[in-house]
Amino acid sequence: MDKPDDPTAWSVTDATPSRHDPQASTEPPGRSGGDAPHLVDLHTHSTQSDGTLTPTALVRAAAERGLQVLSLTDHDTLSGIAEATAAAQLFGIEVVPGVEMSSSASDGNGNSSVHLLGYYVDYDNVDLRTELAAFALARQTRMERITEKLNDLGLQILPDDVLKLVGSGTVGRPHIARALVNLEYVSDLREAFDRYLGRGAPAFVPRPKVETERCIQMIRRAGGVAVMAHPRDLERLDDLLDRLVPAGLGGIEVYYGEYDDPTRQELRRIADRCGLIATGGSDYHGPNFKVGRELGSPFVPLESVEQLRSAANRPASTSC
Repeated sequence: MDKPDDPTAWSVTDATPSRHDPQASTEPPGRSGGDAPHLVDLHTHSTQSDGTLTPTALVRAAAERGLQVLSLTDHDTLSGIAEATAAAQLFGIEVVPGVEMSSSASDGNGNSSVHLLGYYVDYDNVDLRTELAAFALARQTRMERITEKLNDLGLQILPDDVLKLVGSGTVGRPHIARALVNLEYVSDLREAFDRYLGRGAPAFVPRPKVETERCIQMIRRAGGVAVMAHPRDLERLDDLLDRLVPAGLGGIEVYYGEYDDPTRQELRRIADRCGLIATGGSDYHGPNFKVGRELGSPFVPLESVEQLRSAANRPASTSC
């Protein structure tokens, strides 16, 4: 979940609560009291982007929690899917090949940062891999510009200080924040975003803009289903759906880790109205982060997986 303006998304476990009630039930309507096993998590991250577990360790953790289906949806990269798939065979669960792509939907009122989850993509698809390699290069360039700004502010930080935290994955501002903590310029990740990295802060650099419709087509050409991630972060959601459903959007994240039941019910009604698959997941980044929910929360019906599997390589809805 690379939420650019929400540093709490990257805060350690003592972070303040999110704007969605963290004590609310994790069950969708009609599922309360813990009577339904949590078998599915369709939104997770590994060390190949900004998570703290390797793909193998993530799959192991999912199996230990009793999950049957896990999707690895690292930011703008497919580099962890092969490892996760191999681990899934070892631990006896299904891994849905996935990716979370950052995009921009512009209109007369400004730009909306839209994150798209691509499910059941062909992770060997050459065209998609080529496009994502360009995304990774743009992330690298953005990181270098941010470190330049930090140095202009008097902080001594090199790109290598950041890259050593990234490994073979894609770089993001959370890695820069961690580097600032390691260099003792800030006490925690929240302070890094508040003082330097968040929107409006002195070292902020906007993300390069890739149109949402283009990302939808990338996912679909790779055989996948495009799903809107954490939709309640977006303003003018109805207007966006009117535009993106005809462009091939296939689903919307209803059962998101930070959302309470009323929010999920509202999003489920929107999904039904627009003919979109209702998906969900924890947006898990690892045991040392508080993104809102633990791995395997909230409850996501197995039906979501079945619908995604059926929709892969098929035409999406045409109107909302």
